[in-house]
Amino acid sequence: QVELVESGGGLVQAGGTLTLSCEASGSILGIRDMAWYRQAPGKERELVAIARSGGIVNYADSVKGRFTISRDTVQTATLQMNLLNPEDTAVYYCKAEGIAAMSVFYNELWGQGTLVTVSS
Repeated sequence: QVELVESGGGLVQAGGTLTLSCEASGSILGIRDMAWYRQAPGKERELVAIARSGGIVNYADSVKGRFTISRDTVQTATLQMNLLNPEDTAVYYCKAEGIAAMSVFYNELWGQGTLVTVSS
């Protein structure tokens, strides 16, 4: 069984930096796309950044120039977050699409979420 495990959330002051990591457990053969979403209190979940196969990356306008998504290995993704502000406070979720593992394929998987809190 494949799961996505996130780490790296926490409390940081405005202007600070955090790095989130996401790793797909299990015997992974390949993952097409990996992305980070976030959901702030009282708001809908929104896409923050996505790293597609072929090296294409896209960012939400609100994080462009501050956040960087990278695919470090076939089964991991990192979100480097700089110049954080209180509006970035949210639960951040990792999502993977097109996951090929030993004898099983998943269309998509979500992680459990990690809380990022930015204080002013």
